[in-house]
Amino acid sequence: MILRRSLLLLTLAVSEAFLVPRKIHTPASSSALRVSIGLGPEQDQENAKEQEIVYEIPNHEEYRTSRRSKSDEQCDQWFAALLSGADSPCLGVLAEQARAKLETPVPLVNDIEKDTGDEEWTPYVSTRLPWTPLVPAFGLEQFGLPIPRRNAETWRHFDVPGMVQQEYSGSAQRVSREDFQQQMEQAGVWLEDDACEARLVYVNGYFDPELSKTTPDVYNLEELPEDEHLQKCLGRLTDGFTDELAAAVPNGERTETLYSKLSLPDHNLGDPTSQFAINTQQGTACFAALNTIKTRGVAVVRSKSVVEKPVLIIQAVTPSAGGSQEHDGGVALHPRLLVVVEDHSRLSLVQSCLDLNDGLTPKPKLYNGYTQIFVGAGANMTHSYLEESGGMVTAGVEKGDEEFSEGEPKAREIEAARPPLKDTHLEAIDVHVTGREGRYEGTLLSVGGSGRIRVAHSLSLLQPATTGIINGFSLSGGTQRTDMKTNIHHIAAGAKSEQLQKNMIGGRAVGAFRGRIRVEQSAQQTDSAQLSRTVLLSDKARAWAVPSLEIIADDVQCAHGATISDLSEEELFYLRSRGLDRALSRNLLMYAFAGDICSCVDPALLGSVDSKEGLQKRMIRKLENLVPQGERAITGEFQSI
Repeated sequence: MILRRSLLLLTLAVSEAFLVPRKIHTPASSSALRVSIGLGPEQDQENAKEQEIVYEIPNHEEYRTSRRSKSDEQCDQWFAALLSGADSPCLGVLAEQARAKLETPVPLVNDIEKDTGDEEWTPYVSTRLPWTPLVPAFGLEQFGLPIPRRNAETWRHFDVPGMVQQEYSGSAQRVSREDFQQQMEQAGVWLEDDACEARLVYVNGYFDPELSKTTPDVYNLEELPEDEHLQKCLGRLTDGFTDELAAAVPNGERTETLYSKLSLPDHNLGDPTSQFAINTQQGTACFAALNTIKTRGVAVVRSKSVVEKPVLIIQAVTPSAGGSQEHDGGVALHPRLLVVVEDHSRLSLVQSCLDLNDGLTPKPKLYNGYTQIFVGAGANMTHSYLEESGGMVTAGVEKGDEEFSEGEPKAREIEAARPPLKDTHLEAIDVHVTGREGRYEGTLLSVGGSGRIRVAHSLSLLQPATTGIINGFSLSGGTQRTDMKTNIHHIAAGAKSEQLQKNMIGGRAVGAFRGRIRVEQSAQQTDSAQLSRTVLLSDKARAWAVPSLEIIADDVQCAHGATISDLSEEELFYLRSRGLDRALSRNLLMYAFAGDICSCVDPALLGSVDSKEGLQKRMIRKLENLVPQGERAITGEFQSI
């Protein structure tokens, strides 16, 4: 009997320990919770006592930053410095709305389960107990849009600490030199007036009318237009933070219009500020809003018919970015491009990022680009994006110190002193195919020498019978950190997408590819394929390949795959048996690996192999620069590519 009573008292103590919360200082209010506690099977139900437990509702705002680490706080301070200063007058009220979106913290609201009779009822609800403090998702402690975090899923493989340690609060200024056209011709990105439909040239984010060729449909936008459609396009944010879809999507008897309501009730992403939604995002919304606030000019391209010649957009960057020579910090640039391909039109667009020499002292630069593309019904768009800024990386950094002779400068020391290593290149490309039978084909080449490069490409297929094709090639060397992210979003039924991503990583570089294909419940009869191939040229290089499929529909044909390997020893042996040395054999295989992606670029800029300025010739020089030096620590046959 004594033992039974002891067990009963212990049970009551444990029950009260779990039911009565700890005291929380500074309560906002208090309430009561009635809890019935049984006294054991030997007691009658009438003896069951009802306890009234008083709990305190905390002041949730006091816990808003409770989970923020020192690294997270540094990220917020870095972004606040970028946001400081006067807004650009370019986008007017849209800039004001973007700033308000960023500076308004998200409300701390508990997730409450709906009634079972509600059509949006779902058991997948995360409801916190009333006395538990509510905190925002990671990255939303200070701002209304998610800010980069070192351990966030979308930033996991990027050099966030290196980026936020570099200050970029300076503003770029207008720079002009007479030899800029000659420099662009030598760089191989210039098209004469008779070779292009139009040409818009921006230097450090500022429009240069003397180097440009404009038309009524291709022009620079310096103030907010009266056209409501253009205003609506320019006001969109990425990652679902503009909830309204770019076009209404047919879904049986209903029509989908909201991003957060797709695949209801159990598989929708819901509020974009929730932790669940943020884990699936690309992390570009805050930078898109920052671009809207700070951009100095918008390149606008409207295609209303079949355009036979390509439209060229040049975003040039000088070493100083026009920054004040008295200011020791870095400079931020915010280029912007809006493309509207109207129904039954055709357009070939070439977007080029390159370096120009202004003869001034180099400064660290943050390139924050934002490209928006809308493709209408029956329209066909070909998009070539060439990122070649940042010069060329240092060869041979994979060699150890013992492989250099005494007194010889070490490659790693030369690379560490290279000014573009402090640069950060961010580009968000947001594409929406809004019309039936619309087609978009994008080719992305990231072969620049900036220290940190991150290109995020998003493609939404919003109507039946639409097609999206994405081809990408990333070349990394030296001590670079590159990140290629893609998101193909199938929303309408009967759409098709294809993706081929190739990466080549040498030296001591780190490269990552994260490709996501999401097929909504409304996107039945989807046909989608994704393939990622990566070549590691050095034992010191590192690569991550993360292809993923999220399929909610049940009538689809989807596939994805990834390979990471060295160049094939068998293929190298075959070429060497034909009289080629090892370095030349490797270079030949390297170019063959990249050649099929390079061939998708518009022929006007591709050039022939014999051309001195053509893209193929430039690619050969960059690949020759990354041919491995020294002996491999790991030898043998890997997967053949």
